[in-house]
Amino acid sequence: MSTFETTGVLTTRTSGWRRLVAIQGRFPILQIVITLGVFLFGALTLPGLASPSSIVSILVLASLVGIAAIGQTVVVLIGGIDMSVAGFLVAGALVVTQLASVYDLPFWAAALLLIPCSILLGGFVGWVCHRFRIDPLIITLAMSSIALGLVVVQSQGIVSAGAPTWLSNLTSPTGTTFGIPIPPVIIIWAIVGVVMWLVLSRTVIGRRLYATGANPRAAGLSLVKTRWVWIGVFAFSALCASLGGILLAAFAGNVDPTVGGPYLFQSLAAVVIGGTVFGGPGDYTRTIVGTLMLMVLSTVLVGHGLTGSDQQILFGVVILLAVAVYGREKKLRDRV
Repeated sequence: MSTFETTGVLTTRTSGWRRLVAIQGRFPILQIVITLGVFLFGALTLPGLASPSSIVSILVLASLVGIAAIGQTVVVLIGGIDMSVAGFLVAGALVVTQLASVYDLPFWAAALLLIPCSILLGGFVGWVCHRFRIDPLIITLAMSSIALGLVVVQSQGIVSAGAPTWLSNLTSPTGTTFGIPIPPVIIIWAIVGVVMWLVLSRTVIGRRLYATGANPRAAGLSLVKTRWVWIGVFAFSALCASLGGILLAAFAGNVDPTVGGPYLFQSLAAVVIGGTVFGGPGDYTRTIVGTLMLMVLSTVLVGHGLTGSDQQILFGVVILLAVAVYGREKKLRDRV
């Protein structure tokens, strides 16, 4: 083969690879392929995995993680990280169960009380981080303890509570939505996914959020009030985690301070595995795909006898691979 022909072949291969990378950059094709491959492997090696009841159970678990990852996604998009997800999840669960019982509050009143408190605490985190240029990792860890501590104090030190039966039906794999054999939590997650896609890709709010994450200085010069973006993003994250705590209470049945722990790691893992990079690019659609991949992989691993420690190791490896792949891409600020 002549030098010209060799060069032509290499050029074709290079352009083909770049085309695949470009497609992967726009949509998480690789994660979808891996998810389908792992599910197919599980269906062939684990009896009953492909049954409708098993699929619904996986989707219920994915819904809880996906809802917990809503706020984490937008925080990562502006270049931060939210370690208070677990604290707000448990706080939200305790407010609508234990706190409502102590003060004899109806469910709707406890939920309405939860909303402004979460927004204020989350917004304060965003203000502090932006005003004093403090790493969100530190402040959100502190706020996690503060949020949970405030609820525990008000609930007279009792940190265990049970969810009412009607609330448990929201996340039951056998639950129905208006007679359709689909648990309400899955429908809620689907609606949230559509709303998040519209907000991030079709609204001014989404454009300002991406601009702030890509280059805060340039965004400020473009009259984007970046401090308010940070305040709004962390307030939104706290609100999502708190409301997610209501669903977590429904799913777990009994609420204790440790019930939200796994969701902190899983929510962040879903965001990173989906391909959302700190400071962008990314979106919630990628988080949905990352969540499904995480849950399918976890289910198959458990079915084959892997322990929780084994799963953590494997998830860590997957996260490192995802960071290695997406960390080599151009940052959003270098694309605009």
